[in-house]
Amino acid sequence: MAERIPYHEADALPPSKGLFQERWDILKRNRMAYASFWFLIFLLALAVLGKVFTQAVVVFDPKVVRLSEKFLPPFTAFTSTLTPEEDAPVLGIYLLGTDELGRDVFARMLEGTSVSLTVGFVAVGISLTVGVFFGGLAGFYGRVKLGFLTVDTLIMRFVDIMLCFPTFFLILTVVALLPPSIYNIMIVIGLTSWMGTARFVRAEFLSLRDQDFVIAAKSQAIPEWRIIFVHMVPNAIAPVLVSATIGVATAILTESALSFLGFGVQPPDATWGNILSDGKTFLFDAPWLTFIPGFTILFVVLAFNLCGEGLREAFNPKLRSNP
Repeated sequence: MAERIPYHEADALPPSKGLFQERWDILKRNRMAYASFWFLIFLLALAVLGKVFTQAVVVFDPKVVRLSEKFLPPFTAFTSTLTPEEDAPVLGIYLLGTDELGRDVFARMLEGTSVSLTVGFVAVGISLTVGVFFGGLAGFYGRVKLGFLTVDTLIMRFVDIMLCFPTFFLILTVVALLPPSIYNIMIVIGLTSWMGTARFVRAEFLSLRDQDFVIAAKSQAIPEWRIIFVHMVPNAIAPVLVSATIGVATAILTESALSFLGFGVQPPDATWGNILSDGKTFLFDAPWLTFIPGFTILFVVLAFNLCGEGLREAFNPKLRSNP
């Protein structure tokens, strides 16, 4: 006869953890990923505040030109008698110095944070939408024949063709043909980076379509669109979200490179890329104009990559390290 557990011992057992709590604990054990996560939360809050304080309620004006105050190093106090008082920086100090036109670098970096992160997240959103659509079609309807080809073969060969093109040069070509605009940048980056997502979703759908819960849903005559979006997509989305976290870093790097080359977001709008591009001419006279946006891009991309690796470990049991 099985031995019964006394009530007082049963009460002493630790409470069971939910799936979210379990994954959160795994993420917390990875200190670099956990620190990166909170750094990115702070960065998102800074981007929202930057959007508000540079456009809606202008506290930090990135477009004010003060020619008498150009090339001032960081933490320089405002002492000019030629610049009107209403053009003085907040707190009377240039936190990150000024550029070749006397514009406040801190205000421009604040605006650039919101612009660069917006480009990154919107581009990844477009990429996810297209990738989930094509990957879902290939995984769910892969056996359906269109003439002498199956849906899976048709879609995946198209993905292979897209992967053959050098992505950055394809983006550069398209952007050069289109008028420079932040919307064109987001759309072009999104439409040239969905192939990995499609492969992820197809692989997940291939493993899910023969599962019992999908077969049971089909037996109850539930519409196929409902099976795909209600039953299968939520179970296939975890690795896609992990990939999307790293994809945001790639999109920010691509936008910064395009802006550095002059094909990205155009002045007077500030992004990390065009601030870096403006500063390269004055590398020895005003090195902070290059180092500040350059190290910002470095740390933000590194944080996204570390956070993505931590999420990948949390969502994939095979990669979990022992506590």
